[in-house]
Amino acid sequence: MSADMKFLVVDDFSTMRRIVRGLLKEIGYNNCEEAEDGVEALNMLKAGKYDFVVSDINMPNMTGFQLLTAIKADASLKHLPVLMVTAEARKEDIVQAAQSGAAGYIVKPFTKATLEEKVQKIMQKLAAAA
Repeated sequence: MSADMKFLVVDDFSTMRRIVRGLLKEIGYNNCEEAEDGVEALNMLKAGKYDFVVSDINMPNMTGFQLLTAIKADASLKHLPVLMVTAEARKEDIVQAAQSGAAGYIVKPFTKATLEEKVQKIMQKLAAAA
């Protein structure tokens, strides 16, 4: 787990992006960029090198699930862990996130501790699989 890991935070609300970014910073991840929907996120992911995606589910233009599907369908991106963020913990969302290849799932509002635990769990899984 390294501090120079590059995160992409995807949410249509700038306040939420700022909150997630702030929490990541508190955890020790300072390298963080933002996208306001799946379309922008996908373009950024294809253009740059990222290590981790934190994406909201409900967004205009391209939802978190559509983004996740696009990432998993792209050979150069499919290794990326995607942590899904949602306002409501609907069972079907959790199932869809898992089936679509999401690395994890987190419900708003969440604390720094919850986010940190999720990110660490995902990183441990990836390290074990590598």
